[in-house]
This record gives sequence, structure tokens and C-alpha cells, in this order.
Amino acid sequence: MTRNRERATSTRPPGFPDLRPVAGGADQPALQPLPPNHQEPSPDRSQQILEAAKQVGALLKREGYPFALAGSVAVYAHGGSGHLRHDADFCVRRSDAEAVTRTLTDAGLTVRTPPEDWLMKTTCLGQEVDILFELAHRPVTEDMLDRAQEVPVDSVHMPVLAPTDLVRGLIEAFSEHYCDFGPVLAAARALREKVDWQDVRASCGEEPMPAAFLYLLERLNVIAPPREHR
Repeated sequence: MTRNRERATSTRPPGFPDLRPVAGGADQPALQPLPPNHQEPSPDRSQQILEAAKQVGALLKREGYPFALAGSVAVYAHGGSGHLRHDADFCVRRSDAEAVTRTLTDAGLTVRTPPEDWLMKTTCLGQEVDILFELAHRPVTEDMLDRAQEVPVDSVHMPVLAPTDLVRGLIEAFSEHYCDFGPVLAAARALREKVDWQDVRASCGEEPMPAAFLYLLERLNVIAPPREHR
């Protein structure tokens, strides 16, 4: 996603953020700042994305904001592939955007507002992090966040989108302009026993691209066809 015309809320130079330590309890270690000359060998990209998700998740959790981890890191947290894609995603209510921005900025992260009005962006440990107010044009609501499940994300416990909401959001994003079934197929295979497929069909199964993807899942025996088609 292009970052042209994004408005920075901070003028901090690019690079690793100088994360301020977060006071942690017995089950939550403090975030440690990275020195400017940090020279440890870089882990693989998936591990970098995971570390960024843990850092941001710990910040949001400390402040008590309603939020939920989304995207490929959420799929991983629910038992899916550890091959993470592109960035880390978090869902928050639009009404909490200003407070979340303040928390991230106070921790040394630069929050950017892209032209799209349904998300904010930041960079943590060199990785992109998206703060989402909508999933496939569906607003992030209190009910959605209430359904999130507290699960361990590597070493940090945090709320993660419920599998049904997670997969529904991935499927609803399909359109004639975006229909890369591959990554979502892998997620659907991994989470199929945790997803309420009847609920997913009811909410998006009439749209052409989601319907095509659900049909593909049926043909591959990932999910059963609707009862009326058996």
C-alpha cells in the first residue's frame, strides 16, 4: 500500500524506534529500548513481524484499550502457518484512534495517516504495523472485540480476533480487483474446525468472489457444502 501523501504525526527519523520500557507484571516483561548501533544478526522476516506485533500488542494491552490482533499473525496465533505476510495488523475502534496514537507516539513510534480513512500506520522494529478501524468495510465494533480470544502470541498474551471474524474478514476482502486465494486458502485449512462456516456464508456468501472461494473450499474438501446442496 503506497505511503505517498501520508501525514506524519512525528518527525522522528526513520529506523528502529527508540521504544521506551513498558512496566510489566509477572507475566509481561518490559519492552527494552534498542540501542542506535544495534548489530545483532537480523532474524527472518516472519520473526521480525512477530516481534513487532508483540511490542505493539504489549503497549496496547498495558493501556487497557479494547483491541484485537488480526491478519497473518492472528492466523499464526490460532495455530496457522508461521510464514507471516507483509505486516502486523491490529483492530481498534475508530473512537479510540486518538488515544492509541498518543500511546504509540509516547513509546517512540511514528504514526502515519494514509489517504485511506480506515486505518493508521506505524513502523516498529523495521516492520509495518497497521491499526485498522474496519475489516473489509465492516467497522470494528465493541461486539467484535468482545469476541476476541486471549491467546499467547509467542511469549505475549493478547486478544486475537475470533477465528470466524478473522476468516470472514479475509474472505470479504476479495473483489474483482483483489482475489489472491492462496494465503487465505492456507488460513482456512488451518482454522477450518474453529470457524462457524454457516455464519460466514450468511454474511458474505452471496458476493461473487467470496462465493467462488467458498466453492473452492468445498471442492477441496476443506469445508462441507451447504446442507441444501448435499
